[in-house]
Amino acid sequence: MNFNRSLGVSLVAAALVTAYGCGKEEPKKAEMATPAAAPAAPEVVVKIGHVGPTTGPQAHLGKDNENGARMAIDDANAKNIVIDGKKVKFELIAEDDQADPKQGTTVAQKLIDAKVAGVVGHLNSGTTIPASKLYSDAGIPQISPSATNPKYTLQGFKTAFRVMANDVQQGSVIGKEAVTTLGAKKIAIIDDKTAYGAGLADETEKAAKAAGATIIAREYTNDKATDFKAILTKIKAKNPDVIMYGGMDAQGGPMVKQMKELGIKAKYIAGDGVCSAEWPKLAGGAAEGQYCTQAGVPPEKMANAKDFVTRFTSKYGPIQVYAPYSYDAAMTLVAAMQKANSTDPAKYLPELA
Repeated sequence: MNFNRSLGVSLVAAALVTAYGCGKEEPKKAEMATPAAAPAAPEVVVKIGHVGPTTGPQAHLGKDNENGARMAIDDANAKNIVIDGKKVKFELIAEDDQADPKQGTTVAQKLIDAKVAGVVGHLNSGTTIPASKLYSDAGIPQISPSATNPKYTLQGFKTAFRVMANDVQQGSVIGKEAVTTLGAKKIAIIDDKTAYGAGLADETEKAAKAAGATIIAREYTNDKATDFKAILTKIKAKNPDVIMYGGMDAQGGPMVKQMKELGIKAKYIAGDGVCSAEWPKLAGGAAEGQYCTQAGVPPEKMANAKDFVTRFTSKYGPIQVYAPYSYDAAMTLVAAMQKANSTDPAKYLPELA
């Protein structure tokens, strides 16, 4: 394992046309008319929404998700898909929620008002969960490629789906591996107080305790912070074997860099929110030898991944984390519409269940 991958139309018939003269002229011979070309199927535009943070510290992750969905839409349109006798042109409507729950509900309502047929997103659990109530009330299917907090799909909303593992599964792996693989007996945990970060930290704590470790510190920051030296200095005095962080790479990078600057020898382990292509850069080289998990199958182990990775990287650059899952989420919406032979959310939603 290394630092950036986890422990884990109607047809028109042609006819013969006979033309006759008038007056005293003799009738002309029947002529074969050129068969009329079958008219193209009428085209309908189907809007699919995407939401993620495309500004702020998590913009690289949000844009990664958006680009994955955009590639799926381009691929679907290249297939000239016909649904219910109409050629469908899919259109991606992308919105920025800034990783903020309030902004998340604002743009969710904007997509609902735009009459999207489905939504890929949001990126963060903290924005996905409150937005899911609005999509549920509107009857619009929502597939998140990256929200891992279990609550998202445990609210009873028939419109809420995800394409990766949740934090119960991910946290149990982190807690167990911290003990069995990294040999930790004393673990310090830091989280960013978001639905994702706190939830993942809670599940890690449960699993680590069950595996026999002692949690010697539980500290908190936020998803805008960049200076962790006060927290880390306090933790250093307790001499942990492992420091676990629940949060995103914008904090996870500087945190592991500051661990090195403070001479902290403990191993560092974090979840999928940190496990991005950007993390080593944000860590200034200090990520080498540290650990993070992924909540889904890594691209190199996916079927047809080589083609996807080649096309994606040539167009958009390196995959950060979730682009493949975002692609799959969008394609899942399209496939459900095809199977139901309808782009009406109420009619294709059962195909997602």
